[in-house]
Amino acid sequence: MARIKNKPRPDGLLKSKIYLGTKDGRKQYKYVYAQTQRELERKVTEQKIKLGKGIDLTAERDTFGAWGEKWLKLKKSEVSAGRYATYCARYENLSSLYNCPITKIRTSDFQDIIIDCATEPSPRTGKPYAKYTLSEMKNVAAQILQLAIDNRVLDYNCALAVRIPKAAKESTRRALTKEEQSWVRETPHRAQTAAMIMMYAGLRRGELLALTWEDIDLKNASISVTKSVEMINGKPHIKNGGKTDAATRIVFIPKVLNEYLSDIPHERFSLVCPNKKGNVMSSTAWKRLWESYLCELNIKYGDWENCLQTSGKRPSKFAPSEKPMLIPAFTAHWLRHTYVTLLYMSGVDVLTAKEQAGHADIKTTMEIYTHLDSEFKKHNISKLDEYLEDSNGGNMGAVGNNE
Repeated sequence: MARIKNKPRPDGLLKSKIYLGTKDGRKQYKYVYAQTQRELERKVTEQKIKLGKGIDLTAERDTFGAWGEKWLKLKKSEVSAGRYATYCARYENLSSLYNCPITKIRTSDFQDIIIDCATEPSPRTGKPYAKYTLSEMKNVAAQILQLAIDNRVLDYNCALAVRIPKAAKESTRRALTKEEQSWVRETPHRAQTAAMIMMYAGLRRGELLALTWEDIDLKNASISVTKSVEMINGKPHIKNGGKTDAATRIVFIPKVLNEYLSDIPHERFSLVCPNKKGNVMSSTAWKRLWESYLCELNIKYGDWENCLQTSGKRPSKFAPSEKPMLIPAFTAHWLRHTYVTLLYMSGVDVLTAKEQAGHADIKTTMEIYTHLDSEFKKHNISKLDEYLEDSNGGNMGAVGNNE
């Protein structure tokens, strides 16, 4: 039983203690303070309820930062170096809560951070965070709280109730248009092979950089994804398996990619996309390669006739002057998104798409498919407007008179 001391302490507070059991042969108590008898009884009841649920009352003063560090330590052993770096960045976004007792944090605390990040410019980009990044912040917060719940420190995950503002911008990541896809197919460059494989087989950058010609079965039109490159401090390290267990897979490739790969001279055990010395590319080497590729595409397909900076002239790619980027500066992940989009447009079911893309969770594939489904329906409905605009008004009226 909690013993209520009716006589106030020198500071005017009433005090009670709750017996928690013994640890290392010593009795443990939880002390509760309040200004009134009624408030004290309420707090004692709340603590007893938590104790009855198995909540560790001795951990009540543990900070959010302490559990965040425990969570990061756990994740470091479970995910790739790249994913771990992303987790660290999203955890840093929650830094204002590091010193807060984790039991005192409420949904509104996380919500305020999300709203600020959605409306104020990021130090890195100068722009507010996109919805995808905001969702990652919420997910990190929820996982940290869940770890505390699993260890009987909390009984409720308040981060799950956080809402992502509707006004937050969508990520700029998208699928390439048909015209942009033709740029990839028709422009020779050292990065073309990488772009073709990512666009028509959906490989991640790490999977691509570890790929050897032995992994490609041209006879059966397939690619075996069994290893990947992990960048640690910018340096490549090949590891067995992929980003997740689902990343290890066999991807069946379309005819356009199979024929393209068949025309490339190669040795069986050599890398498909190596650096200039035939070794695995580093982060710096990949960045330079991709910048060179975008420059090539920009010079070839940019609208230079209407470019005031060059007076309507197409510059040479060897010109030392800085050239404006007139085409979308798409990334490798845009190509992977294009692959999933092509699967959708060709009628591939979501389960097969999940397996071919190597998604660990079908929710990831479903989110893309659901978004594309919405866009596709919107496009089809717009055809009605085109029909009505092109239709003869008199004929439409005649149809109405026959009803």
